[in-house]
Amino acid sequence: MTETRLIYGFHAVTAKLRQDPDGIREIFLTQSRQDARARDLARLAEANAVRLVQLEAARLDTFVGHHRHQGVVARVTAQPRHLKLDEVLDTLPEAALLLVLDGVQDPHNLGACLRVADGAGAHAVIAPKDRAVGLNATAIKVASGAADTVPYVVVTNLARTLRELQERNIWTVGADASADQDLYHAELQGALAWVLGAEGTGLRRLTRETCDQLLRIPMFGSVESLNVSVASGICLFEARRQRLARV
Repeated sequence: MTETRLIYGFHAVTAKLRQDPDGIREIFLTQSRQDARARDLARLAEANAVRLVQLEAARLDTFVGHHRHQGVVARVTAQPRHLKLDEVLDTLPEAALLLVLDGVQDPHNLGACLRVADGAGAHAVIAPKDRAVGLNATAIKVASGAADTVPYVVVTNLARTLRELQERNIWTVGADASADQDLYHAELQGALAWVLGAEGTGLRRLTRETCDQLLRIPMFGSVESLNVSVASGICLFEARRQRLARV
């Protein structure tokens, strides 16, 4: 029997309906939701021939274990989530644009990083197996569908993975507040892997030393650092901007 998993929240379920309706087994919608958002989702499910079941809110609570599902839960086909790095790199349609996360612990930050990676057209998010949150249900919800569109590669040794990327001529750039050069004065048009550290601690020493280059995001206000998902968005979109400017 094919394994399934649950996704929840209007963003995540709607994104899945639009991107991969065949991967949805059924959608559960609370009976109390009669607003325009719920009606739009019901119409989208009908248009894609996806079964929709209305249930009491308490039933949905038992599915996901809390009340943050916004009244909608979908049972979807479980897809292989932890791809091998070679499987991603061997099939890229353009020079690699990757996001490497060094020990992100907060699932909300991971989900947001996946979302910005999708928006910037990054080809994969890479993270270590240990000392990282992993792709759990909360991260999937926050990603708002990006967990199904951006490959998530789990590796056992991050420094070794960075060296493997370098062997493939992918330039590895660490985001570091103490770097001498800022990202707006750097060449970021080629195959690139942005490497960002965990909340509060930044890049680990070995990760920092393994990167080809360190760059900082210039800060003009009173705060000293940014949330890792915000920093990821700035870094990835600057690389994408430079690529577009070259065309």
